[in-house]
Amino acid sequence: MISAYLRFVGRISLGFMQTIGRCCLMLWRTVWGKPHAKLISLVIEQIFQLGILSLPIILTSGLFIGMVLAFQGYNVLVDYSAEESLGSMVALSLLRELAPVVAALLFAGRAGSALTAEIGLMQSTEQLASMEMMAVSPLKRVIAPRFFAGLIALPMLTLFFNVIAIWGGYLIGVSWMGIDGGSYWSIMQGSVDYLPDVGNGIIKSIVFALLITWIALYNGYHVVPNALGISKSTTQTVVVSSLLVLAMDFVLTVFMFGM
Repeated sequence: MISAYLRFVGRISLGFMQTIGRCCLMLWRTVWGKPHAKLISLVIEQIFQLGILSLPIILTSGLFIGMVLAFQGYNVLVDYSAEESLGSMVALSLLRELAPVVAALLFAGRAGSALTAEIGLMQSTEQLASMEMMAVSPLKRVIAPRFFAGLIALPMLTLFFNVIAIWGGYLIGVSWMGIDGGSYWSIMQGSVDYLPDVGNGIIKSIVFALLITWIALYNGYHVVPNALGISKSTTQTVVVSSLLVLAMDFVLTVFMFGM
């Protein structure tokens, strides 16, 4: 029984190490070497697909999250006669934690799953194999533009999320609860610093973009070329990306704000 358990652990460990090796090898071949001649235009096209088309869900979620955060925060702060600090609480909560994490989770569900399904379909219909036969690298022509577009799109979406969520908090705090608008903005501006708050939130979003895009492209590129394989890879992209985002958020928060 012990030997069977050790064999099971060994298979799991070897499979995990093989997956990590293939991930790193694919990333290295994607970003290293001569880029595709139309890389910039391809990246711009993918920024539209991954970023602009994700704006509706990002803006809608940001608005309601900002409103809920302000409503709940007001109910807590009013007990201590500190409701004028609502703007500071909303901004710091969003900039440091909520905006990067929620935007990344939404990005994984919308753009990450789309990337895996798209690349998986290209793999199953042998489009990528046809590119290799024509001496066109699929990694440079297909994977690289989507990878760089993901790195650009998610930080931009996070900024939009911050703006609309803070505005949603303003609607609840000032327009509904009657907090002075000048106090809302002035206290917020006095408590928010560029580097430790805004800058660290953007760094988080870049790390999350790297993880989500990398995982989505890997699962699509190494998909089992059938309907069931594409379905499993798409689900795996969303699940693994979401868990890694939450885990990395804890690690980054410890290094950024806990030291």
